[in-house]
Amino acid sequence: MEISQDSQVLKSLESLGQFVGATPLFEVQHLSPKPSVKIFAKMEWMQFGGSVKTRPAYNIIKGALKSGELGNGKTLLDASSGNTALAYATIGARLGIPVTICLPENASWERKKLLKGLGVNIVYTSKFGSSDESEAKAEEMYRNDPDKYFLANQYGNENNWMSHYQGTGPEIYGALGDQITHFVTGLGTTGSFTGITKYLKEQKPDIKAIGLQPDGALHGLEGWKDMETAKVPGIYDKAVVDEIKHVDTYDAYDLIKETARREGLLLSPSSAANLKGAIDVANEIDSGVVVTLFPDNAEKYSEIIKSLF
Repeated sequence: MEISQDSQVLKSLESLGQFVGATPLFEVQHLSPKPSVKIFAKMEWMQFGGSVKTRPAYNIIKGALKSGELGNGKTLLDASSGNTALAYATIGARLGIPVTICLPENASWERKKLLKGLGVNIVYTSKFGSSDESEAKAEEMYRNDPDKYFLANQYGNENNWMSHYQGTGPEIYGALGDQITHFVTGLGTTGSFTGITKYLKEQKPDIKAIGLQPDGALHGLEGWKDMETAKVPGIYDKAVVDEIKHVDTYDAYDLIKETARREGLLLSPSSAANLKGAIDVANEIDSGVVVTLFPDNAEKYSEIIKSLF
């Protein structure tokens, strides 16, 4: 029996699974404010695609191929401020799946260059509209030509948070178990927060889940959302949130320098912001284990790094 082209694509995708997830857990040894509080972070850039967004992109594509929504020459379409677009692009290039991304025009030149190099068709939206306008544009394009596109819809696709519920959460709990007292991460698509928190609370209900937000609508933390002014993602589960904390962009940028000098890591702004949130939590408790994510490193942020060092 002849194997269909789409079956071969799915088989190729599944062979990539060994390069998705299973990222190391890094102990932040010199920036925790108290010896009685340990801080750990998942180094999410150490997987195919180079960021935490590899997990949901892989899961979304896998689900769509299995359901038949993607394949038969369809183009994957979505809105993204950067890392999810790159994850779609790397997986799409590997599998021969065309990718179109609606991207705010003020995305970094490095992201634009990488996406073009990976063969992505970029549809730019206004730099004043953020990811919300890009999301609306992707929805419009899909409505106008539904036979051409598979709308991945990372903000509303259940396979986003499920990738963390099935992968990242078990990896964290498998490494640290009941030692974990707090989980802290930024809110963007909210997939990582929702999925990881749901899993951890099933294992240990008294774990505190703290969502991080920028301290205003105008901020420099790419991928983060100010929930009071932005469109709230459909996958966001407010019921699992124990507390919301705000992080100042400048504090995060300062921490990039300090983390480089004291921990030997060059972090992205969002990773540094997650670490700042974890340190703030550590300052407020007497003892415990605080876990966060490092979504990516500084490789795609040369303009910011040049300004800091």
